[in-house]
Amino acid sequence: MLRTLLFAPANVTRRVDKALNLNADAIILDLEDSVPIAEKSMARSLVVEALRKPRKNLVYVRVNALSTGMTIDDISAVVCPELDGIMLTKVEEPADLQKVEWLIGLLEEKQSMSAGSLDLIPLVENAKGVHNAYEIASAVHRVKRLCFGAVDYSADIGVELTEQGSELFFARSYLVNASRAAGLEPPLDTVYPDIKNPEGFKKDVQIAVTLGFQGKLVLHPDQIEEANKSFSPSEEEIEYAKKVIAAFEKAEAQGHAAITMDNGKFIDYPVVNGARRVLKLAEKIAHKDARKA
Repeated sequence: MLRTLLFAPANVTRRVDKALNLNADAIILDLEDSVPIAEKSMARSLVVEALRKPRKNLVYVRVNALSTGMTIDDISAVVCPELDGIMLTKVEEPADLQKVEWLIGLLEEKQSMSAGSLDLIPLVENAKGVHNAYEIASAVHRVKRLCFGAVDYSADIGVELTEQGSELFFARSYLVNASRAAGLEPPLDTVYPDIKNPEGFKKDVQIAVTLGFQGKLVLHPDQIEEANKSFSPSEEEIEYAKKVIAAFEKAEAQGHAAITMDNGKFIDYPVVNGARRVLKLAEKIAHKDARKA
């Protein structure tokens, strides 16, 4: 369960050190867009140093796309037991992941790491990638979840990002559906680029929650708390889930598999299963937060 993944440019040590002590579920040390080409090599070395430091969160590295010719150098430099996973940008088809899967497997073996121990997150950020989302989700066992990149996607299809986000509904929903069909966790949602608009961020997070995402990429520490809260069940949701389960189990013991709650809502097996998912998610989050403390 990843509610928040905070980007930190790998070549800026001050920001990396701060990120490692924040309450994001994961940090993404970025070797891609936020690092100038001339500083890529130095940034790789800084990633290795950062991975040896104490931290409160999982750490991933976003590597450059295969089309840049830098992916092999990026991955070869950073794979180590202290790393939790790799985010691969601009994934368009299963072959992209299969190439990277092969390389990561070799490096895990070289470093005496357990096979498959590193997570791989495909960042889907153009029309071809969205179109192939199910195949990408099914390509390799190392992939547990997809991730959506709206900034590049909107540029690729030739539209402007809007406050309402209606131009992204198809891509977002398709990734959620493809993830479920492939047996993956729910996907991770795109960044919200206007870091000085907290109300806009809050609305964008709610869209992602409603559509079925599990978490969100964030650009600024101020966005972490809102995203963590929004992607976690509220106390009211937890209590209602408990009431639904208790009422249904009582009715089921009396031979009924469909009831109506006091508020008039119809309850049957799908609704009860949803309530159980809420409680399971709440337990996972409580356990995760307890380990951070």
